[in-house]
Amino acid sequence: MTDTTPTPPVVDRVAWDAAYEDLLTLEKAHTHAGDELAARRRRMPMMELPVVDVVGPDGPVSLLDLFDGRDQLLVYKHMAHVGRPIEDQCEGCTLSVYAMHEPSYLHARGISFAVLFEGPWDLARELRDFMGYTVPWYSAADVEDPTLGTEFGEWLWLLRRDDRVYLTYRVTGRGTEAMMTSLQLIDRSVYGRGERWEDSPAGWPQPFGPSGFWRVDGRPTPQWTRPGATPVDPHAGHHHHGTAALGPS
Repeated sequence: MTDTTPTPPVVDRVAWDAAYEDLLTLEKAHTHAGDELAARRRRMPMMELPVVDVVGPDGPVSLLDLFDGRDQLLVYKHMAHVGRPIEDQCEGCTLSVYAMHEPSYLHARGISFAVLFEGPWDLARELRDFMGYTVPWYSAADVEDPTLGTEFGEWLWLLRRDDRVYLTYRVTGRGTEAMMTSLQLIDRSVYGRGERWEDSPAGWPQPFGPSGFWRVDGRPTPQWTRPGATPVDPHAGHHHHGTAALGPS
């Protein structure tokens, strides 16, 4: 942006308060519509899933173990680009897990959290350790169930009853944005995301495509928070640059 980048019109406090009250009416309606959707979710039927085995740091474990003694389990299904370096892994999945890597409040509500990784355990462990995650990660590379073993890049809400597991809700695509706090904050900024699909005033800066700032200088943006992250060398082939193991084994 420059000094000539358009800005909103400047008004006095009375006019600004009036515009804000008009917007607040719409925002409250939006909140109430969200409450109605949540009520519909609580009335959804559920579907039984097979109790499959996934692979963790100690080898294969049952899906039941991921509940960690709780009745509910939130799962993020992380995509894998097998054979590619850490910096080439999915930026949307990276942001999704990075935005929700501290589950203590979920635990207080009786919900466990785990990541199911599309690729093999060795790659899951490398990515987990590089990002310093402490939440449980598991490989679902050998799972064939259409819900648990395919369509990665989505969230699943599971319910346990004794030794049976049920799917109560799932979300993918832009529905996952509700779990990304940074996007919610950016959406409320004056220029929004700066993406070309947005409905913005004429002249508003929109330099980004649909996932423009999710990747910075060759890496998924959250990777730059890690002390092991180094600049990506585009001439070095597919080696894993700056991916020292920083987390638990």
